[in-house]
Amino acid sequence: MQDSPDSSHGFRVGQRVHSSGDSRRIGTVKYVGPVEGYSGTWVGVDWDNGEGKHDGSINGVRYFHAKSERSGSLVRAPNLSQGISLLEALEKRYRSKSTSDEEDEMYVLSTSNNRVSIQLVGKDKIQDKLSRFEELTNASLAYMGVSFPGIPYQINTTVPNMKELDLTGNLLSDWKDVGKICGQLPALQALNLSNNLMSPYKSELPPLESISILVLNNTGVDWEQVELFRQSLTAIAELHLIGNNISRVLPMSSSFVQGFNSLRLLNLDDNCIAEWDEVMKLSQLRCLEQLYLNKNCLNSILYPDNGQQNELEATSYKPFQNLHCLLLGDNNIGDLVSIDSLNLFPNLVETRLSENPIADSTSGGVPRFVLIARLAKIKVFNGSEVTPRERKDSEIRYVRLVISRLHANAEEIKQHPRFSELKSLYGIEDERPSTGASGPQTIGSGFLSITLKCVGASMGEKKPLIKKLPATATVGKLKFLCESFFKLKSLKLKLFLQEEGSPLPVLLDNDTSSLMDLGIGNESIILVDEES
Repeated sequence: MQDSPDSSHGFRVGQRVHSSGDSRRIGTVKYVGPVEGYSGTWVGVDWDNGEGKHDGSINGVRYFHAKSERSGSLVRAPNLSQGISLLEALEKRYRSKSTSDEEDEMYVLSTSNNRVSIQLVGKDKIQDKLSRFEELTNASLAYMGVSFPGIPYQINTTVPNMKELDLTGNLLSDWKDVGKICGQLPALQALNLSNNLMSPYKSELPPLESISILVLNNTGVDWEQVELFRQSLTAIAELHLIGNNISRVLPMSSSFVQGFNSLRLLNLDDNCIAEWDEVMKLSQLRCLEQLYLNKNCLNSILYPDNGQQNELEATSYKPFQNLHCLLLGDNNIGDLVSIDSLNLFPNLVETRLSENPIADSTSGGVPRFVLIARLAKIKVFNGSEVTPRERKDSEIRYVRLVISRLHANAEEIKQHPRFSELKSLYGIEDERPSTGASGPQTIGSGFLSITLKCVGASMGEKKPLIKKLPATATVGKLKFLCESFFKLKSLKLKLFLQEEGSPLPVLLDNDTSSLMDLGIGNESIILVDEES
């Protein structure tokens, strides 16, 4: 059955609606018309949350195509809302008085489980201030069912000083409506349109010179539409594009994205970018300081060498010249060459690599201390500060780790660009494994002198032990040995590395990692504790 364009009830195909009585249950009209076996007009809706009843067909008759098997419903028109104007939402949000039901909900339970009504101190003053629209500078109208601006020019006269407007989860879809709203709010600086499914537009938006923060998360906007913002959003400083299935960056007129001369933060989290070449198209955004690429599909990082830089259109400007924060969590990065490439970014001091294969030491990745040691300039890693103490400890452990591996394979040094620099910095000498009658032994038979100290509350006083342990001994094996050394058969152990000058010991939480893998050197101290 063909989709009909409209009906006497005013619904039209492509229109955004919400369920009557539930402004968070939002969907798109896919069909308006009769249904076989039933009287009257029905509206076919494809629900955003996927919670419908079918895929658009009933009893073998297809009325529309829903996005999934159970995201569609056929609904009577009175059970749907076409939304309200922006001004109506403002009145409803800030001027309507609490209903008796809402007042009844304002209570606490006494010790005897009885309701005790409460009164918010200063509530009336706050409500009075918010209701004076001419003084209102920030408004949150999330999930209020806003679907159109309202009477022309009334927005400006009603809320002339509006600076921040949150329209998350409404029924807006036409960029012309957005333009009308912004055009009537000359002081508007921040606009959040997240979770409004915006229709593609083919022409430039009206000038929006005052907007500096624009949030378009989960709106269906692709990069071709972003390019149309260039002339309209001349003062844009933050652009958030989370969850829009963006896989390609498509500059309009060159190999690199141009314009956006005030853009400092670009958030592309939770998209589908798989190739680093797409990221490089952003490298000539000269004011860009923060780039968020968490939850994409990136496999590698590559900062261009001198030869590649010569191919850039703006040769006087280094790629990502002013970028100081690059977040890459939850991608597919698994190689150390990519990690080393981060050192080439001129001003990068913060990065995130958590939930990448390279950062998962339980599945072939490397521990935090190795990543910190390889990243020479990083001051914030995976959301936490890299203190001078942690950097020093990490770099020393890293050097010891590399030295232990060089005994088995001298070619290993090629994989560690910072090794010689750090070895010289800390004056660390090679820690050779023991030598037998047949000459130097391999790392597999090299031993480390380790001091073991019991610190568990129920272990009693036990003298520290100094043991010669194979560098290849795993944490799990060492736990087993400690049970025997200290007669701790009934306890479940956990081990910590105590490093000189470090305020807190480091938990050795991966039973499969060897002492060598953890960068534990001669004369290290390991604390033996018990699981709580």
